[in-house]
Amino acid sequence: MSKDQISLLEKISEKLSDLLYLNGIIATELIKITENTATIRRGEEFLEKTPCPSEHYELNTRIISILKKFTKKSEDLAGLEKHVLKHIE
Repeated sequence: MSKDQISLLEKISEKLSDLLYLNGIIATELIKITENTATIRRGEEFLEKTPCPSEHYELNTRIISILKKFTKKSEDLAGLEKHVLKHIE
């Protein structure tokens, strides 16, 4: 494989990693928007009676886990992980 091909593959890999990160942000924020919409529509009591918040936490945890597999530097995820998972607190 030539240096140009390797360079191209590295650039593609970096772009895919960036896109995955952005999609992770979008996915976790959409989950929060869904919770907020349900709360507005049905009230706080609804979220207290449904398993949705814990299921959403599991989904967010899984999203972060996927991102960790494909992110070169784990510190790049520290802010996102803290932000996403603190929504539950």
